[in-house]
Amino acid sequence: MPYFVYLIVSKDINKKKFSYVGYTGNLKKRIDLHNSGKGAKFTRGKKWKLVYYEKYDSKSEAMKNEHVLKKDYKLRQKIKKNK
Repeated sequence: MPYFVYLIVSKDINKKKFSYVGYTGNLKKRIDLHNSGKGAKFTRGKKWKLVYYEKYDSKSEAMKNEHVLKKDYKLRQKIKKNK
């Protein structure tokens, strides 16, 4: 089963943009959960846009790379600028 590491950004036009990094086995379902208010607590109350994802063959590899992306603020900023 493939796993995905993803980066989403808030779609609020007039407010500060927030980003969120996560991993999942079903990318479409997870993004839909975030946008329906049933995702992670941080993402509730906002609409989100998928700006980046990577596919991995194992859950452990996805979790490891999720951690890297969560901790590397400069990399997240670079990805957001390119999207």
